[in-house]
Amino acid sequence: MRNSVVLFFIDGLGIGTRGDHNPFYLLDGLEPLGHFVDEKNDIINDGILIPTDASLGVEGRPQSASGQTTIYTGINAPKLLGHHKQGFPNQKLKDVIKQHSIFLQLKNKGISETIFANTYTPKFFKKTPRWKSATTCSVEAADMRFCRITDLLGRKSIYHDFTNKFLIENGFKVPEYSPNDAAEILSDLSKDYDFTLYEHFITDKIGHEQDFNWAERHLPQLSLFIRKTLEKLNLEETTFILTSDHGNIENLAIRNHTLNKVPTIVWGKNKEKFAKQITDLSNITPAILKLFN
Repeated sequence: MRNSVVLFFIDGLGIGTRGDHNPFYLLDGLEPLGHFVDEKNDIINDGILIPTDASLGVEGRPQSASGQTTIYTGINAPKLLGHHKQGFPNQKLKDVIKQHSIFLQLKNKGISETIFANTYTPKFFKKTPRWKSATTCSVEAADMRFCRITDLLGRKSIYHDFTNKFLIENGFKVPEYSPNDAAEILSDLSKDYDFTLYEHFITDKIGHEQDFNWAERHLPQLSLFIRKTLEKLNLEETTFILTSDHGNIENLAIRNHTLNKVPTIVWGKNKEKFAKQITDLSNITPAILKLFN
């Protein structure tokens, strides 16, 4: 039986406390994203929740560049730097990614059927951006192809908002997708690729803007996307992993990232094997690699 892994990364999703500051407490229909500190949570489709340390033994609020570098390499980036790095990777983190990108490590194991499912717009290809995300650097480290608008039109990639509304608002001639459409595309990619990564970062933007109305509109759609994906995946041959780099959206009373642990949730094939290996973000990549042993 084949082995397929889907990693669904959500930026800025922590495990918070109940209260009016937390949209996961106030809104209904947000399974499987809403989890609360020190509470046992029932996970849809028999998933396993592992509260995961995002601080990584370094003082200060966890940040995106160092957290994502850690997730995508297995190297404790904040410990290496001596601090948490916000935004985009600096040169030191780029060097770590270049050597230890999860895509490169899989490639070196003979797992070459891998994809970063997010669609890049033509602007990315016309001029090299000054700042690149940890994910972009990870793809480049393995000399992989980036997905384009043509892939999206062929239902072979997904834009970061998964509905294409942002693209349509910016003049792109693309169809609007429902959460079910996006789920169908992601589940189909899992049949073609051994490892599929999808990244979603609107959650972090909502947290920084402390925008409850945006959270109310967006989170039910994101949760539905995940539930529909789980319904469509063949979980007998696919391991579906959801994780985040730091907390944020679970506390809209503040603009900053939180110190909360993040939810790593795993469903499907070898879920117990994977779950037993996770305590902090540096365990994600090594645990994924072991799924292919």
